[in-house]
Amino acid sequence: MKKQGRLIVHTGSMFSGKTTSLWRELYRMRIANYKIVAFKPSIDSRDDERKIVSHDNLELDAHKVENLREILAYAKNKDIDCIGIDELQFFPNDPGEVIDIFNELMAMKITIVVSGLDMDYKTQPFEIIKEIMPIADELVKHHAICASCGEDAWASYRKTSDESRIQIGSKDLYEPLCRSCYNKKMKEKEKYKNQISLEDI
Repeated sequence: MKKQGRLIVHTGSMFSGKTTSLWRELYRMRIANYKIVAFKPSIDSRDDERKIVSHDNLELDAHKVENLREILAYAKNKDIDCIGIDELQFFPNDPGEVIDIFNELMAMKITIVVSGLDMDYKTQPFEIIKEIMPIADELVKHHAICASCGEDAWASYRKTSDESRIQIGSKDLYEPLCRSCYNKKMKEKEKYKNQISLEDI
């Protein structure tokens, strides 16, 4: 029996295998003859324009969209069993709207598989991910390996001084860290920033 009208969420830090798990879920469903379509946010300028690409170079054909409402409109005009959505946190929709859209898709017996970061580089929860967790049928928290000590990573540490919440990048800008190593590096970064500020006086 097919999985119908379910929500499957893969979340965690960067480099934790979220997109790989999304790929694996959709690949298995394709083998089982599900009609599948995948989407990615238009803001994600990494890799191929028409593909979702994991950090270990697994590829999946995908449509770029600005807004999750476009996915709902697409689904209403197609025969679809499952929708995959990568980098959910990058979509601009209000969390309440996301829940409404997902509930409408699931009422159409469409299964939704999403991947997304649970927290930004300051370890503040991404609202969309936080709000859909309670309605998920399956929720998987993934962990990368801490780049400093080898423990399970907890956060995505940004290596640059840019303080905008969204900065698209990969290993050039981010590294996964455990809680202890993250807090240590953030303290060092704050100390360095304060020293620079004092020199400017």
